[in-house]
Amino acid sequence: MLEDLREQLNGIDGALLELIAKRQALVSDIGAAKRESGRPTRDFAQEKRVLELAKVRADELGVPPELAERVLRTLIEASLARQEQDSLASSDRGAHRRALVLGGCGKMGHWFAGFLASQGFEVEIADPAERPTPFRRREDWPERVDEYDVVVVAAPIKATVALLRQLLELKPPGLIFDLASLKSPLRQPLRALADAGCRVTSLHPMFGPDTRLLSGRHVIFVDVGNAKARAAAVALFADTMAAKVEMSLEDHDRLVAYVLGLSHALNIAFFTALRESGEASDRLAELSSTTFDNQLAVARSVAGENPHLYFEIQSLNDYRLAPLNALSDALVRLKDLIERNDEPGFVRLMQLGHRYLSERTG
Repeated sequence: MLEDLREQLNGIDGALLELIAKRQALVSDIGAAKRESGRPTRDFAQEKRVLELAKVRADELGVPPELAERVLRTLIEASLARQEQDSLASSDRGAHRRALVLGGCGKMGHWFAGFLASQGFEVEIADPAERPTPFRRREDWPERVDEYDVVVVAAPIKATVALLRQLLELKPPGLIFDLASLKSPLRQPLRALADAGCRVTSLHPMFGPDTRLLSGRHVIFVDVGNAKARAAAVALFADTMAAKVEMSLEDHDRLVAYVLGLSHALNIAFFTALRESGEASDRLAELSSTTFDNQLAVARSVAGENPHLYFEIQSLNDYRLAPLNALSDALVRLKDLIERNDEPGFVRLMQLGHRYLSERTG
């Protein structure tokens, strides 16, 4: 009896997957129609209608509306990713153009190599790491760097500095940009490249290498003195739904000190406090709450990242101390309110935080 029921369930799962495949095929046709008519890939009003209709229909069928919404949101995201990929491929922006990714075996280097290849670029990489890659390796790139239309530096920060200085000696004619999370250490070689007449700019993709859909993601384009180079880099994302943000080098690192530096430090302090508490992690998990589980998930993600990269982000930023001092002061203030049993002060602290965060998201 149980096996028969499971077999029926497998059949329904298979039918669902077939329907999803049909939906994705239809999504491609819709995307093509949008491109022909010049309409944007993403239509928020239509997404809202789809989700509202799904919740009504789910309620009629006895299915939890929140389940229907989660499923439809996943399908919508997959649909948008498919349309974005189709849009990149149809743009043919990289046709008859060559790109070199220095550090193409790293996670973001590999992502960017694939991103350029999807636009029709002939992509080659150079990387001392002996990792499998679908792209052609070019270890003699210094002798051939003039052949590339785009040169991407996707290496750790200190290695990026060395590569930019090497490119300054070579002065290639193609577009040059890095993907570093910090720009302070790169200030001198980037500006030297610009002063030498090279087509150089600087990017910071504010997402990880597992990203498939750029809608809702930000790419920062940092001004290093060559407006035409910056515009050429922005154009590479013209067929995506990424939010394109332009700013100065100083603004970038000051803000990143909080966006990355503070958030990393907070989570490192969180899991360090838990580890040094003497409480077993499995015991704490038995008492989990929504807030604790959410914080633990973020902390676990941070703990699994490259510690050398995270140290660079903390230590190499010219603005590194301001957020750390702010965090330390905030903890001292919170501790003082609790020690003094100051409920009005504690309430005020939370009210001020709520107001600040409401203004930010409102």
